Amino acid sequence: MKANIRTVATVLALAASTLLSNVAVAGEPLRLLSRTDLPGYDGDFDHFGADVKGNRLFLAGEDGGTLEVFDLRSGAHLKTVKGMETPHAIHYEPKTNRLFVSNSGATLSKVLDGKSYAVTGTIKLTPGADVMSYDASSRRLWFVTGGKNAPTKMTKTLVTQVDVDSGKTLGETAFDTDFTEGIVAEQAGSRVFVNVAGKGEVAVLDKKTGQPLEAWQIKEGKDNSQIDLDEKNKRLFVITRKPFKLVVINTETGQSVASFDAPGRTNGMMFDAKNRRIYAAGDDYVAVFQQHDADHYEEIARVPSEKGAKTAFLVPELHRLYVAVGGSAQTKAGLLRYEVMPRDAK
Repeated sequence: MKANIRTVATVLALAASTLLSNVAVAGEPLRLLSRTDLPGYDGDFDHFGADVKGNRLFLAGEDGGTLEVFDLRSGAHLKTVKGMETPHAIHYEPKTNRLFVSNSGATLSKVLDGKSYAVTGTIKLTPGADVMSYDASSRRLWFVTGGKNAPTKMTKTLVTQVDVDSGKTLGETAFDTDFTEGIVAEQAGSRVFVNVAGKGEVAVLDKKTGQPLEAWQIKEGKDNSQIDLDEKNKRLFVITRKPFKLVVINTETGQSVASFDAPGRTNGMMFDAKNRRIYAAGDDYVAVFQQHDADHYEEIARVPSEKGAKTAFLVPELHRLYVAVGGSAQTKAGLLRYEVMPRDAK
């Protein structure tokens, strides 16, 4: 009976999404292209990574302990790499054809050969690595470790810088909370922004030294998680979880300039600089917000997805948005692939 319920729910969700995809041709910002099923996978996924030149999409199977590999253009499932323990975030390094996979388990974060997917090393960090963000301007990875994700829970979290070429630790910053989330770095500027979720604030760090410069309290909600940056317009985008909100912050003043409701359980949010949009993926739909100017935004669409579809990834080079659907009694695990429609499409 449960299998039949799952099948019916999936068919209905796909039918609704297909209907919306037809509308998207007439002006919606996203158009559903395909769904790739992952039969037998139960539980949540976490974040994505991509090898654009090599046509591969990587997805962290957080609850399944796997690295899932897809064809970036077609969405076809290519491989399941087991033994990842509790993976969270992925960075593909094309220069060395290596994959960095953050892992909150006892076996530490892993370095994989990009061809064979064999584990070739570990990053020697404090246990409990969760969020990992790559700063291309300095070729550094920023890891969040410790806190409540550590195998032996800690009352503090650490934000650690790692050189992507050598794998060596370059420095770390401690926060007096067990819950720290998203990180994003300026590319032309010298700052890094960190969601210190346990305190409901954004910490601003010096990118070279990791030293705190200031902290901005978020008034619209708590447990701030996802984060992205429009550096040109000096605006930071933050998702809070209590309640689920999208908050826009002026990076010159630290003050919020706009806020909106976000989908429940949003775990994927990104800024599309070309189309001046923000995508926030959570249960049942992807919310799309249009940026009119630095201070003015509008929610323009709620594009149907599925229950458990809460992690997303934008590949602007291909005009594609990918959404991972966790497996449950109600929904079959899989990958949704959307075409990003140009802003001026009619």
